Amino acid sequence: MFYLYLLIALAILAAVIFSAPLRLKVWMALGAVGIIAIASVIPAIGVLLGGRDVMIVAMQSPLFGAEMLAIDPLSAFMLIIISIAGIATTLYSRGYLEHYLNKKSSAHISLHYFSLVVMVLSMMMVVVSSGGFSFLLAWELMTIASFLLILFDAQRAEVMRAALAYLVMMHIGFILLVAGFATSHAICGSANFADLPLCFAQGKTLLIFVLFLLGFGMKAGLFPMHVWLPEAHPAAPSHVSAIMSGVMIKTGVYGVMRVLMNITASADLYAVGIIILLVGIVTGLWGVILAAIQNDVKRILAYSSIENIGVIFIGMGIATLGQAAGNSMVATLALCGTLMHIFNHSLFKSLLFFGAGNLYSQMHTTLLDRFGGVAKSMPVTAVLFLIATVAICALPPLNGFVGEFLIYLGIFNSVRDGVSTLAAAGALLSLALIGGIVVLAFSKLYSVVFLGSPRDHHVAEATEVDGCRIAAMVIPVAGILFIGIVPQFAVGITERVAMQFTLAAKPVINSIAGSTLVSISLVALTLIILTTLLYLWKQRKQRNRVVEQGPTWGCGFTSPNIRMQYTGESFAEGLESIATSLTQNTVEGRAVGKSEIFPSAHNYNIRHKDKVDRLFSAWWMEMLRQINKRIMRLRTGKINHYILFALVFLVAIFLLSILNII
Repeated sequence: MFYLYLLIALAILAAVIFSAPLRLKVWMALGAVGIIAIASVIPAIGVLLGGRDVMIVAMQSPLFGAEMLAIDPLSAFMLIIISIAGIATTLYSRGYLEHYLNKKSSAHISLHYFSLVVMVLSMMMVVVSSGGFSFLLAWELMTIASFLLILFDAQRAEVMRAALAYLVMMHIGFILLVAGFATSHAICGSANFADLPLCFAQGKTLLIFVLFLLGFGMKAGLFPMHVWLPEAHPAAPSHVSAIMSGVMIKTGVYGVMRVLMNITASADLYAVGIIILLVGIVTGLWGVILAAIQNDVKRILAYSSIENIGVIFIGMGIATLGQAAGNSMVATLALCGTLMHIFNHSLFKSLLFFGAGNLYSQMHTTLLDRFGGVAKSMPVTAVLFLIATVAICALPPLNGFVGEFLIYLGIFNSVRDGVSTLAAAGALLSLALIGGIVVLAFSKLYSVVFLGSPRDHHVAEATEVDGCRIAAMVIPVAGILFIGIVPQFAVGITERVAMQFTLAAKPVINSIAGSTLVSISLVALTLIILTTLLYLWKQRKQRNRVVEQGPTWGCGFTSPNIRMQYTGESFAEGLESIATSLTQNTVEGRAVGKSEIFPSAHNYNIRHKDKVDRLFSAWWMEMLRQINKRIMRLRTGKINHYILFALVFLVAIFLLSILNII
């Protein structure tokens, strides 16, 4: 009956959105998302505050038997993340899609909003499903909805190519998940996550875990399955990129965590912990290096998402190794840091993609070197983007610092206690290197886009975006500031989730790092108060003074111009020389030669494409070409051949039915 009710609910939702007037469709979608969010968040908060798990519905699936939808602490944690992002994304879309209303048909806009609501609903179903058929159904709904959202500008060839690549890779991951559930069902007679310990007791832990890791890793963007991210995010509308990068890829992380929490044997935990840690280190380093050398705003943010998934898996790996060694302190610290980073990334990455959407809607490009000086024409966007930039660099007093600080504490305790010391040392070095390159990447992004002088007249003529988009951006900003200023509350919530994994009898974070968290809170408040007081003092001093503006010192040049600024390429030139083996470069135009003392006008643009992307796309493109080539042989143009094909098909169906195969 549940599946029938779900179908009826989707039909009603489609009828409401498709029948609504064009300018009311967004409010219908926002109302639907708001209702879903409220219905989810209220029981989720109760669970996180210490209440019992909430069972939504029990049902009988057609494939794997008894299943249910229920909210436990991990589900509740994810429901809150999805709800916040869903509301902010839908609200932001109102302003972002405004100029498309006269260009796209009403049905096109309706399909977009319907897909957006379905995506939010399906992500919630994913995190409350006990596993098996209901989980796979929700997972497939999420994939199809996000595919349709990416296709919003399907008339552009690069959008169509990115969407198809995404769809192919997601279904490869889906097949792996089906294999994982089918294997567990064959071993222990159940495909529910809660029954996985029975399967692991049969000595099949690594087989089942690797199947799930590959399936969920495809969605999460783990190396080398990350190649869809840098193509899909630039192709999708910015609010879609925000919810995909900020939340959807975390459903892959959720899936890995859901499997991981059912592994109990120390030897299995150690092997799995090493796998997770190595995958996290490679993913994090690969993502951040590729992010730092990109020259497109959305591609930088896409590769940064890969890097943050790497950071999450580093923390998860350390927590797993701590659990394998029976060290609850290491496991709790690292796992709380991991959960905090999942939440934090959903906030600041959504905010960054919203900022990128503001830039694109005003300048119709996301190429770094077309911007410059945007802070003068879009001051509110500049301030909000700066907050997100500081947060993603894990600097105090914002939320990014809190999550990574806890992961570092877990690593330091692991080294001190001799828990997988070599692995922990590798994690420490990798995390430090990732953090340093992140600062380089986002210093480049912010300075080239918002500082300096405008490189294009469109930048100088740009205006601030509408109030709906600013309001949507304020939602993640509030979370960023709250967690940064009051980390004790947020860490306390995440520890309740972590206790599902560590099976600790009572919270331990307060005794380990309680005073440190209070100090972080005081430092954050002090920094914010001092910054505010300095700004007010500056404003007061300048009130009765004439503020003069003049050209920046030109280093001896008598007639400097806007071309005499750092470009995205020159900013990261040193790192690019190291990363040449990782990329396939595409160059448009010609660079200024060393012998050109008085160079003429040049048009030069370089695109750094992931070499792994080429390897992955090459094989499936070749596969599709070969399939198409063989299918085309059947097109003989003779009617008797087509009748023969139909007869063969009917005979095959008849024989398979007789043999009870179908």
